[in-house]
Amino acid sequence: MEDGKYVDGSIYFYAPNKGAPVFFAVAFATSGAYHAYQCIHYQSWRLTGLYVFCAALFTAGFIVREMGAFDYGNLVKFIVTICLVYAAPPLYELANYNILGRVLYYVPYHSPIHPGRVITTLGFISAVVEALNGNGASYSSNRSLPEDKQNMGKALIKASLLIQILIIVLFLMLAGVFHRRCQRSGVLNDKLRGALYTLYASTGLLVVRTIFRIVEYFSLASLHYELGLDPMSLSPLIRYEWFFYFFEATLMLVNQVMMNVRHPRKYLPKSTKTYLAKDGVTEVRGPGHKDTRPFLQTLFDPFDLIGLVQGKDKQKRFWEVDGSEGADKGDLTSSHGVTSARKSDDETV
Repeated sequence: MEDGKYVDGSIYFYAPNKGAPVFFAVAFATSGAYHAYQCIHYQSWRLTGLYVFCAALFTAGFIVREMGAFDYGNLVKFIVTICLVYAAPPLYELANYNILGRVLYYVPYHSPIHPGRVITTLGFISAVVEALNGNGASYSSNRSLPEDKQNMGKALIKASLLIQILIIVLFLMLAGVFHRRCQRSGVLNDKLRGALYTLYASTGLLVVRTIFRIVEYFSLASLHYELGLDPMSLSPLIRYEWFFYFFEATLMLVNQVMMNVRHPRKYLPKSTKTYLAKDGVTEVRGPGHKDTRPFLQTLFDPFDLIGLVQGKDKQKRFWEVDGSEGADKGDLTSSHGVTSARKSDDETV
């Protein structure tokens, strides 16, 4: 049992548990392997391939942590496990943005933003977060560096965590507006509910984890391991390992497995060209929600405010003539099915 006391020579503060890393490495590897199978089965590498990569990061991170448990004075192993484990959660957020984009493709007429811009806009910000997070973790965990370098690392991590919260708020606002529009128009069927509720649950897990990371880093930002420091003055978040295993490892494993059980392709068609007609039942194969604007314009004007002012957005409303108003019979299917309107459609983003 942990007693919260410093273990001499340990970079972790405590003597790391030797059994927990094995469990989580095996669990994440198993989930990741199943996600790989699901990507092949559903042909959804572009949609959920990130879950395979995240599982690989966590698996590698806990393998290194297991090695560090037998050599808890080794700085390199400590830095490697920290960087690997902390790199995965922001990618889960990126995966959620991708899935939300696919949900918006499914009901394009209620999307507050071009569906493809969800991943590019929020993904761009996430890339910045990932860069800050990775560099911050490497600097802050390397206690052989000068104090100013360690402080810079902590500042980078704090910035990344705060930006993560901001992105999550924007994500929830976007999903909430879309959800409300679908509900008011009566097209919010079971498939949409399933996809949206899964995203909300995933986001909730990520929010709890991010808040934990914020509290941990802000409470320890001014502390350094040096002569004269009373180990018992450190935050319990550092002195007890179970905080890490609950808020970091367990919550992220739940998120990983939840996406196995509630896989997005159970609710969404394979192709982004397949969308839900305004009757809320019929699925229609359309031309796809394309954005022909230059990339930089789509990045900095994701809501196409310029097009809205100029009236160009009306030219893209292909759903105005949907399945109930004259689409070919071969292009229609019941929305209660799992497959898309045409099985030959390629998955696009």
